[in-house]
Amino acid sequence: MNFQLGMRIPPKIGSEGIEKVAQWAAGVKLDVLDVPRLTPEVKQACDAAGIGIGSVDAVQTGQLLSKDDARRAAALEAAKKHMTETAALGGRVLFMCLVPEDHSVPRRETFAIWKDTFPELVRHAEREGIYIAIEGWPGPEPHYPTIGCTPEMWRAMFEAIPSKHFGLNYDPSHLVRLGIDYLRALTEFGERINHCHGKDTEILHDELYECGVLSATFGAKYGFSEGSWRYTIPGHGQVEWDRVAVRLEKLGYRGAVSIELEDHRYWGSIEAERQGIEKAAEHLALYFK
Repeated sequence: MNFQLGMRIPPKIGSEGIEKVAQWAAGVKLDVLDVPRLTPEVKQACDAAGIGIGSVDAVQTGQLLSKDDARRAAALEAAKKHMTETAALGGRVLFMCLVPEDHSVPRRETFAIWKDTFPELVRHAEREGIYIAIEGWPGPEPHYPTIGCTPEMWRAMFEAIPSKHFGLNYDPSHLVRLGIDYLRALTEFGERINHCHGKDTEILHDELYECGVLSATFGAKYGFSEGSWRYTIPGHGQVEWDRVAVRLEKLGYRGAVSIELEDHRYWGSIEAERQGIEKAAEHLALYFK
């Protein structure tokens, strides 16, 4: 297997600066880092530590989905420029979450804006050798405005843009909380996976009895939760990573599986974050190494 293990950089770990982050990541045998922006300094620090680049965060995504034509056009030019700069430094995967700047806009309307805006962006990605990976986080309550979180939407998107340069960041944690079969999603959409997150979700059955799939009225009991579920590190939730690994291998996926640390038990201090990353990596290495 040729999978690469990596991480998105948690805030406390990140506060030490990219050189120390890259050195620490290499020390715990990670292969790649997902970075918020790829600059010459970031590239140099990762190269010196022997760490590759997993993904790079996109810019101005909300404005790309704006109802305002001028804002959208300006965002498109900025996104293309950023894409070109990223490619020049060796970046290949551009990570984005399609959350419109106005969260009250219905998803159907946002999809229509996306369908008008993104073909040009994807053509530019093809020219630059960039692969877009969209995140399945449904967005903030109460509107959950993100597009690209469900099989219904993916099917429509991939019909509109057949190019593999527009694809998925496969993160089963979001699918679990939404009640979507994360293994079936691999079967149907696996060929459009451009990046993966190593994150899990625990279903909290007592809380599910208390408030169903609605957000807790008086506040969630745990961090990184809205009531009946909580995000957690791989191995502490519902996802069967051995089965995910088998399917990704069969699909020929050879990209990164990057830990996205969102777990209240491993948060709030640099020691807690490091422990969470190490435990997550240890579990994922059982199946991806």
